[in-house]
Amino acid sequence: MKETQLYLDIINHLQDGVYFVDKERKIILWNHAAEQITGYNQEQIIGKCCQDSGLKHIDRDGKPLCTLNCPLFHTLIDGKTRQDQVFVRHYDGYRIPVYVNVFPVYQDEGIIGAIEVFTKNSPKVFEDDLIEHLTNSAMQDELTVLPNRRYLESFISHRFNEYKHFGRTFAILFADVDDFRKINNKYGHNVGDLVLKNIARSICHNIRQNEIVGRWGGEEFLGIYTLSESSELFSIGEQVRALIENTEVVTNGQTIHATASIGITMVYPDDTVDTLINRADQLMYESKHNGKNTVTYR
Repeated sequence: MKETQLYLDIINHLQDGVYFVDKERKIILWNHAAEQITGYNQEQIIGKCCQDSGLKHIDRDGKPLCTLNCPLFHTLIDGKTRQDQVFVRHYDGYRIPVYVNVFPVYQDEGIIGAIEVFTKNSPKVFEDDLIEHLTNSAMQDELTVLPNRRYLESFISHRFNEYKHFGRTFAILFADVDDFRKINNKYGHNVGDLVLKNIARSICHNIRQNEIVGRWGGEEFLGIYTLSESSELFSIGEQVRALIENTEVVTNGQTIHATASIGITMVYPDDTVDTLINRADQLMYESKHNGKNTVTYR
């Protein structure tokens, strides 16, 4: 017990920020230097998963690391040390460039967590609005303001790695707006854009933590949903289908409705990322062939 307190005292006297996460990436330790560098005190951080802490690490390309390429997550899996230069969000909203080192922690020959040590690597700070703009440019669809295909592909890979190593199941949903070309031809592309924007607003408010919906391309939307049983597939797909059907655009005194064909599937043990995405896509086309505005699941 005295040794443990001694180690904590040493860690708290370091000039570098130090925090420890368990295998679920829940923050267990947060030293005084981490408080000083980030503005977050221990009470605001300890007990939270790192992706929910507010730190919102991003890399130099603006990619959000907590959900797409977390070095802590990869170290927990393979036991390798990692170094990188990233931006961390200060409590007051601006971004700080830091240099991070990540190390695995072992007990009884198994990994029980990971430690991140971070040091400010520049006297500069960056306005959070600027960083968010750069992030959005790379990872956000300009029309709908949803995550774009690049972000979605990275997030699927991240969730797939979580599934392979920790058994956290999830589902992929494809939604393709029915007869969208007819909407564009009849009412014009501006109205078609409004339809996509309104659909995006409807479906993005119906997701839970660690789930996302984005624009895959054209009139296609893709969602990644957390679920434990295949029996949940239809209810999720039907909810999205109904939200889209009940979304409307009013233009020149006319109310325009759209529908979508839905395909949804959960990840299975023999899947790869490609087979999972392709199966969801094929299920969506089955819905098209079955009369549109319907859900096909597997």
